[in-house]
Amino acid sequence: MSPSELGLLHPARRPYRFIILIFAALMAFGSYFAFDSVGAIEKDLIEALHTNSTGIGTMYTMYSVAAIFAVVGGGFLIDRVGVRAASLIFSTFVVAGAAMVATAPKLHFALPFMYAGRIVFGVGSESMIVAQSAITARWFTGKELAMAFGITLTIARLGTLFSFNTEELLAKHYGYEAALWIAAGLCLASLICNWIYTLMDRHAEPVLRLPQAGSGDKIAWADIGKFRMSYWFAVGICVTFYSAIFPFTALSTKFFNDNWGMPMAAGEGEGLIAGVFYNFTHMFSTAQGVTSIIIAASMVLAPFAGNLVDRIGRRARLMIIGSGLMIIAHLMLGLTHLTPVVSMIVLGAAFVLVPACIWPCVPLIVDEQRVGTAFGVMTAIQNIGLAFFPWANGTLHDATGKFTASQIMFAGLGTCGLIFSILLFHADRREGGRLERAK
Repeated sequence: MSPSELGLLHPARRPYRFIILIFAALMAFGSYFAFDSVGAIEKDLIEALHTNSTGIGTMYTMYSVAAIFAVVGGGFLIDRVGVRAASLIFSTFVVAGAAMVATAPKLHFALPFMYAGRIVFGVGSESMIVAQSAITARWFTGKELAMAFGITLTIARLGTLFSFNTEELLAKHYGYEAALWIAAGLCLASLICNWIYTLMDRHAEPVLRLPQAGSGDKIAWADIGKFRMSYWFAVGICVTFYSAIFPFTALSTKFFNDNWGMPMAAGEGEGLIAGVFYNFTHMFSTAQGVTSIIIAASMVLAPFAGNLVDRIGRRARLMIIGSGLMIIAHLMLGLTHLTPVVSMIVLGAAFVLVPACIWPCVPLIVDEQRVGTAFGVMTAIQNIGLAFFPWANGTLHDATGKFTASQIMFAGLGTCGLIFSILLFHADRREGGRLERAK
């Protein structure tokens, strides 16, 4: 029987696969929302918990410390129990961690318990993203695979966009504790989406004889010493680039509020739904909205950037341009009084350009059998940077009372990324120029 003769929701039909994709993508929506919820209501938490910017930065540090170990162990668990069971375990950790963060303000030891919650959350979230990649690869192949990964990333990053544009408004209407519980509730909703995916995948497996899902970024330690120098330059770009993006956005809402007087929630005089709509339509005038510009840019433009890179190549050169844009953006933010909207648009362009080049570089510069290890090592080292720099950002602000030193630090990271990009360009030329070729 041909697929066209089967029922619309038969596993062999295209609609079934795309319903699977939607639920697999929604698995990460809640975790992306909850990840930045503490940054979105940073000023509320500083006041309520009697902490400072270092304390908020440490919440991101705890997540990334956990993520380092999760990247190493998550792939092995997927191999041991299968991607369905593992993804449910990881999603449960996400819900538990988010609930611990929401519970913490009621306790006498609120800050340490919140840090513990972020650790549990980080273990589940990073491992669940690995499982999500394995699920996507299980159901989509060939040209559809890049499209499927683009869809999952776009839906997941909607969580970040909504977090920055709604959490402060929720805190104003219902209190910051309720805002944290709403983040935990969205993590629970993502767990339910994961459960629905599990039922659909289990139903389809015997019908389609699906291949076993791989573990994605599992690290084989013996392979690490066999990577070319070009790979290590790419790792340097990755860690410096992301360390100048996410640790910055972790505290940027306070930055925009303090330095430019941008309101934390422009729609706070409206009803909740009207206020949320107002915030999205006035994204360029609120502290959270301006922070989310780079996320919105990546959601809209990332698929086009990926297609451009595939067509023209020039990956190392484009990363040189992206690193230069990041330096300019952070120096503008730290040393000028220009509206931060301009700087964030420039930073958004860098955030579209560099990721579109850096991750597809890996299969081009390492042997095929070592790609999983290469991604795992790169992600683990990336999280070392993401563990240190949120703390460094908060510490510099608390020591100086300003954000200028932090912006110079982030511009310095961009300079390091620029140097690594130039080194990668020359190393790739010596190795045959694969990064500069179009597919």
